[in-house]
Amino acid sequence: MKSNTTLKGILYTCVSASLSVITIPFALQAQTPKVIKVKIDQPIAKVQPNMWGVFFEDINFGADGGIYAELIKNRSFEFTKPLMGWTIQRKKANEGEILVVNRKDINASNPRYLQINNENGVFSIINEGFKGIGVKKGLKYNFSVMYRQLAPGVKLHLQLLNASDQVIGEGNLSPEKTGEEWSKQSAGFTATETDPKAKFAIVFEGKGKIDLDMISLFPGDTWQNRPQGLRADMVQLLADMKPGFIRFPGGCIVEGTDLANRYQWKNTIGPIEDRKMIINRWNTEFAHRAAPDYFQSFGLGFFEYFQLAEDIGSDALPILNCGMACQFNSGEVASLDELDPYVQDALDLIEFANGDVSTKWGKMRADLGHPKPFNLKMMGVGNENWGPQYLERLAIFTKAIKAKYPDIKLINSSGTDPEGDRFNLLNTSLRETKADFIDEHYYRPADWFLKNAGRYDNYPRNDTKVFVGEYAVHADKNYVGSNRNNWQSALASASLMTGLERNADVVQMASYAPLFAHIDAWQWAPDMIWVDNLQSYGTPDYYVQKLFSTNKGTDVVSITLDGKNIIGQDGLYASSVLDAGKKELIIKISNSSDQPKVVDFDLEGKTKLKNKGTVEELADANLNQLNSFANPEAVSPKKSVVKINGKKLTASLKPYSFSVFKIPFN
Repeated sequence: MKSNTTLKGILYTCVSASLSVITIPFALQAQTPKVIKVKIDQPIAKVQPNMWGVFFEDINFGADGGIYAELIKNRSFEFTKPLMGWTIQRKKANEGEILVVNRKDINASNPRYLQINNENGVFSIINEGFKGIGVKKGLKYNFSVMYRQLAPGVKLHLQLLNASDQVIGEGNLSPEKTGEEWSKQSAGFTATETDPKAKFAIVFEGKGKIDLDMISLFPGDTWQNRPQGLRADMVQLLADMKPGFIRFPGGCIVEGTDLANRYQWKNTIGPIEDRKMIINRWNTEFAHRAAPDYFQSFGLGFFEYFQLAEDIGSDALPILNCGMACQFNSGEVASLDELDPYVQDALDLIEFANGDVSTKWGKMRADLGHPKPFNLKMMGVGNENWGPQYLERLAIFTKAIKAKYPDIKLINSSGTDPEGDRFNLLNTSLRETKADFIDEHYYRPADWFLKNAGRYDNYPRNDTKVFVGEYAVHADKNYVGSNRNNWQSALASASLMTGLERNADVVQMASYAPLFAHIDAWQWAPDMIWVDNLQSYGTPDYYVQKLFSTNKGTDVVSITLDGKNIIGQDGLYASSVLDAGKKELIIKISNSSDQPKVVDFDLEGKTKLKNKGTVEELADANLNQLNSFANPEAVSPKKSVVKINGKKLTASLKPYSFSVFKIPFN
């Protein structure tokens, strides 16, 4: 990054954050303004209500250990090592006093449980949580367990322990039932201290024999106070974005390292104890970020995904396996004559989401507490799959789904890259068959994003639309973890996104990826939102995404510089939309250069504009600036008032800035 110039020094001396951006510092007055023309009365494309969405994948401990608020790791002893996450403490060991019992033939979904046979005194088991357990002073914690008491007499003393093994919250549970049948019982207690790295202990007191399974602990402040629900702070960050859709459950999670490891939605609904846990495919994907304790409990399953989308006003966009595992890992495919179960899963999912309660899967949805349909409109077939083997499997899915549900829009993969032979094959073939959507993914440096802001200006305007399902600027590899989410990356994304918005008749949906990352347990960076066990914050990328999604408008209007789309001339990138409902003209413009810019917006048209508007500005002279837990809003929008003189808005754009102007009209 270039050092500050004298001009920049004068700019920041003269302009305070609270001053209207139309005030022109003396040093800029000699600068000839750039004249940008906006044709207010000539809409050129419709913006889809769901254009800007979010992409969720259980990577970086985004679900278990993240948004799914369960605090106990390996709660049902189904990890490859059954007692991973647990330690046993006792003064004297007795043979057979604690066993992991496997009942695979009786319960294949949840075969293991813990058997406690306490003959002598007191001993305990301790769970380490997901990189510790986040505990908040004064908050109630809800414990539950499935048990069968074979010989009564054992009592469970429940404890939250801080790093020094001091008790910071405790309660008791005395099993109420005896016999061979499994029962569930709960207890609650309140924490007396805050600790981001606590542990949870069950102290067994008294003589007796008891079997335990699904040992669970949830904070009392889940989203909408749902039992065994989601972390409210993480959901709130999503709700504040007002995303048009949520794409789930991935990502490479959909494919799996092999077909046995693929995501199967039917295994993720129904009673929690019946959901079959599997290894998370990110468990050992990256040797330098290995996570041997990373599994998928599916406490966050397809019903919860649909419910979350409904809660925050988003469309659901599920992605299903197309009979192909990850082609980088194994390249395993289901033979074409064995593809029927995969296709049936897709058909059944549509029935689960939309079917009447008289149907098999509609009734299942109703039995789970949601008789009203979820109104599913679209579905993805495969994720980042490529080659002729994908096309032949996709054709089978498409024929079956369209025959039964012709209105469901299908998202089709274009592979892993936005160019090259793989992309060209799929893009050409899918357009020939008039596919609904082609899903383009790009993880590239900032410079690629800037150079591709005009990528879609010359795309064909036909029935096949583009879904930019995964994209993010990837900073130099010298930047690691959350340090990759710097302002330079977010600004480059904003610049490209003006090109997506300008071409809203081609690019109808887009979502940044990935969404969440745990600061102590990530595998992939950058990510939009970073969390620890107690807190979460939005990166500069988050605020860019939020500014687009909360200001999407309804109609694209022309915005040009010297008669051309603004795709980098003098470091500027811009798009403009009208919001017919709110009666606003919205202009988005980034200044990617290290110099301030004076621009005159010439607002052409008969529409009568009001004389005052607002601007929300993201700006920082330091391209490496980050947000953090200590300073979560270091780069965040600053709002001020602008004046409109007739049909003209004059503005000074800070170096390295992204601004959203909103001008009301009558």
